[in-house]
Amino acid sequence: MRLRHTAAAVLGALALVVTQSASASAATGDFSYSFVGLGGYPQSITLHDPQSPGCVTIPEAADPGSSDPAFAPHNDTDEWAIVFTEPDCSGDSWTLRPHGQPASDRLKLRSVYLTGRH
Repeated sequence: MRLRHTAAAVLGALALVVTQSASASAATGDFSYSFVGLGGYPQSITLHDPQSPGCVTIPEAADPGSSDPAFAPHNDTDEWAIVFTEPDCSGDSWTLRPHGQPASDRLKLRSVYLTGRH
């Protein structure tokens, strides 16, 4: 009987650890930005519950030689976001607070790093 209780306690603890680890792998909320599409018109993209912590290179702005940077990021997640002027979270950076206001169209980005810290 004692072995069953021990096994149940171990399995319960393991389930709790796995659940907490999974919930820490994504920011809660939306991160959005705009970019100029192929037709020359602004378009918007929203990343729902983006991976955190981690770097996301903006696909529409990934190649500095053939695309304009994205602009007007809005961090409506529960994590701090650092936006970068270059792909792979390099170049100049600006920090956006959790659940902040949309940034100006003048703020350009090619990648974003969500910190994983609330």
